[in-house]
Amino acid sequence: MIIHFDNNGHFDPASLLLRHGEQEPQLIAAAGQDAFGDYFDIPEADQWRQFKFGQAGTEGVEPVFEDDKQWRALPPSDERALYDVWARSQHAFVHTVEPAATAAQTASELTAELPFMAGAYITDTGGTFALGANVLQGGGVSFGFFHPHAARVYVTGDFNDWAYPGAESADERKFIEMSLHKGYFDLPNIWCARVENASPGDLYRFYVDYGALIREGDLGAKLTVDPYVRVFGADMERNDGMISDPSGFAWEDDDFDTTAIHDLLIYELHVHGFTYEHGDVPAQDQGRFAGVVDRIQAGYFDKLGITAIYLMPTAESPTPQGEHSMGYNTAGFMAIERDFGSPDDLRRLVNEAHKAGVSVILDQVFNHTANNFNPLWKLILDHPDEAEQGEEGGLYFSGETPWGNRVATERIEVQNLLIDTCKLFLKEYHVDGFRYDFTHSSLMDHGFMNRMADELQVVKPEVILIAENMPNEKDLNRQGFDGYGQWCDEYHDTIKALLREGIFEAETNDPRAIGSIFYFSKDKFAAHTNNVVNYCESHDENSVAFEVGTVETLNNPASKERKSRLGLFATIVALGQPMIYMGAEFGVERERNTAYYKAPENPDNSGFYSWASRLMRLRRRYPALKLHGYNPADDGQFGWIAGTWLDARHGAGRRVIGWWSRPTDDPLEAMVILINFENHSVEIDLELGIPGRWARLADIDFVNDLPPEGNYQIDHVETMTTGDGRFAGFTLPDSSGFIYKWIGG
Repeated sequence: MIIHFDNNGHFDPASLLLRHGEQEPQLIAAAGQDAFGDYFDIPEADQWRQFKFGQAGTEGVEPVFEDDKQWRALPPSDERALYDVWARSQHAFVHTVEPAATAAQTASELTAELPFMAGAYITDTGGTFALGANVLQGGGVSFGFFHPHAARVYVTGDFNDWAYPGAESADERKFIEMSLHKGYFDLPNIWCARVENASPGDLYRFYVDYGALIREGDLGAKLTVDPYVRVFGADMERNDGMISDPSGFAWEDDDFDTTAIHDLLIYELHVHGFTYEHGDVPAQDQGRFAGVVDRIQAGYFDKLGITAIYLMPTAESPTPQGEHSMGYNTAGFMAIERDFGSPDDLRRLVNEAHKAGVSVILDQVFNHTANNFNPLWKLILDHPDEAEQGEEGGLYFSGETPWGNRVATERIEVQNLLIDTCKLFLKEYHVDGFRYDFTHSSLMDHGFMNRMADELQVVKPEVILIAENMPNEKDLNRQGFDGYGQWCDEYHDTIKALLREGIFEAETNDPRAIGSIFYFSKDKFAAHTNNVVNYCESHDENSVAFEVGTVETLNNPASKERKSRLGLFATIVALGQPMIYMGAEFGVERERNTAYYKAPENPDNSGFYSWASRLMRLRRRYPALKLHGYNPADDGQFGWIAGTWLDARHGAGRRVIGWWSRPTDDPLEAMVILINFENHSVEIDLELGIPGRWARLADIDFVNDLPPEGNYQIDHVETMTTGDGRFAGFTLPDSSGFIYKWIGG
């Protein structure tokens, strides 16, 4: 047997260390050199052997060999008739197929020469390698594929009649073999091909010829989906990749600026569930990107006061759409869910949102993948032994999560793919930011999270980054202003406990917890208001109406509506960024992980909607309702006037909270916010701080605004007047909230 070795480790001279079971390892010198590198003559044997490479020691110089993970295995000579095998320096695989030679030109050098279409993202994380299928000016497509231990790789598809070495009766003349180039870590691992007759709409795949020994035979070959595929073909059984050209869309959003963090009022929606069987949307558009566009163009989000929509996963998922299909089982990170529409349909959604002044946030599920359709599973193995270990998924996976195979976010190669995913959506879809599914350090590497933030903020400094990170951790704050906005676990759980008038999961309705959650949980984890997203319901949580309905004394329509209003009110006024889940504007009663909800064909027919929309528009209009910074209290913008830690006339021992908010020295911007979570009225004294008239812009039943947004008059019966800046004996009804604004002396 001859073992060929590329000797990219530059051992001089190269030697081979061969061991048989318990016998002393045998040192074998190279017999010569060929085009591949050094080669070694190995005698026959009747048992499995192992070998690795190195450099024999000389007088005064210690020998140097590869580390133990590089031991490679050879079968007994009488078990398999092998005459030539090949080994590369970078991995422990032994090839039975002569590996492709490494081209003199690096992948980056090749990429620099190609005429890509304007508007396309050419992958540049860890190196500019043009991974995926990228359309070229003047015709043709450049294909790029990362694989560090394949012997040979071919691209195949409609453009060559699906001819590849493993295809039955294939015409060899049509095979398109990819060239191997140095890429990541300056190692040969990027495969490239330029196909002149390929074009957008063509279906394609990669054929990976591993040609590598494993204990039970040969690793063989695999016809695989491109990890960088932008969209899948229509056939959901085959799931071929489809070449997509992002350059043809006519963008109209040049004048749009991504919403500032402190101006965010986020609306979480599921593309399918948001319009499914909703009569205000044309039947052919329901459940698709087009249905969301219809509502954007109808002014739905503007009327509601929303400044950003957060789309639950838009990546391809193998699960059919339905009432409980949420999309959190990703099968292709960059591929758009076919059920929702085409890539250009998503671009149109973003374009129309931007024209309406609304930012778009995409949900990225980077912690786990789908199990029943998982193109990355064992696509790249770390070691030949993994081929026979069912629980090991190769380079892209490491361990388990409660929802599926854990993505190995601690690995640089995996990070490159995921960061490229986000960059592609920033470049090709103009999205404004991302929400990342469960990012706690127990499952996701936070070095990766911070690297991703660094790289995305270079591409788009104002990018919105939101993490579902529960329980909340301080390291994602970064410098505060530039950190991740975390779904605030304590806010949600405490609010639910307060609304239920009892215990919710681990939280109680202890009044001592109230101050923390309304002051952006600064004493818990946040460094800056940018680090907090407050919510009282989400796709993962029961709606308020459903939750309070589990309490016998509250299981009635009046209590459910009042508590739903109180929860929404609290979320809108708390420091940090508010988020609501679709349907919350109607106070819907819905169990967690449910995508469907009922809404009136004309929202104006809903009293809850009319109240909620006016409330959220107050937040959008007034700086006092969206204070931001590291510590607004220290900056003189915020002060408590009601709370359990104050004296008996200001809320001691009761579940009430209140504060004044003054974003500037101009008294016309001053506001006071008051909330009572008790199931009985509470009387307190108000220290308003500024004498004069205070307009009641909102309570639990009523919201108005000053002209031109509303028709509130300064002599309204609810206007509060004080000569010394105090108002004694103010009664907070049970389950109530108030917003007052100073309107003059």
